[in-house]
Amino acid sequence: MIRFLDKLFYSMKIKHIFFDLDHTLWDFEKNSAKTFEHIFSLNNMAIDIQKFLNYYSIINRDYWRLFRNDKVSKEDLRYGRLKDTFDKIKQPISDDTINKLSEDYIEHLSSFNYLFGGVFEILDYLKPNYQMHIITNGFSEVQNQKLINSKIDSYFKNIITSEEVGVKKPNPKIFAHALNAVDAQIGESVMIGDNWEADIMGAKSYGMRAIFCNFENQSVDDSVESIQYLLELKKYL
Repeated sequence: MIRFLDKLFYSMKIKHIFFDLDHTLWDFEKNSAKTFEHIFSLNNMAIDIQKFLNYYSIINRDYWRLFRNDKVSKEDLRYGRLKDTFDKIKQPISDDTINKLSEDYIEHLSSFNYLFGGVFEILDYLKPNYQMHIITNGFSEVQNQKLINSKIDSYFKNIITSEEVGVKKPNPKIFAHALNAVDAQIGESVMIGDNWEADIMGAKSYGMRAIFCNFENQSVDDSVESIQYLLELKKYL
């Protein structure tokens, strides 16, 4: 009963909800797969798409981890994740082709806009009572277009990207910037995202409440507020 009342109290205090975008609302893996199918076709490349994606998914996450920690540049990420994947599948490829594919990927990624189940329902549920915003480490030139093309841009008052701030989640400076930008206090704000390091530990280290989108059913402590599908947010908000 005490825990329920605590959650009710915290929910009543919350005024601002900060969502991550990729892997939280926007189904990155599915949209990315569709994009690769499309750009391989555009470039007349006969690639075993499933074999490619099996490696790319892991390599891409590793590069994003390095990127978050400022160990690779944006350019290194875009080139390296493709080069390493083609090396894994033993597909000879020139640097020019990798660079062309990298540009095509960014250009076409926002053309595919599958969302996770329950996105519109939960955003409609939350909209009357909260101001909603996005904090993303994704690249500015494509994140805004994803929101527009997937028709969820109207739900969010502010889009904060790591590129505009100059630091990435989990750096506390991006959370400080976000709260300052929307005139919000820590105690009336919550971060919702899928990445344990960037979204959850990042927000908590800043003193901000966080709800973990545990879509991959990771083992987490019972004290962590977590959901396995988006509509479960109704338990907390």
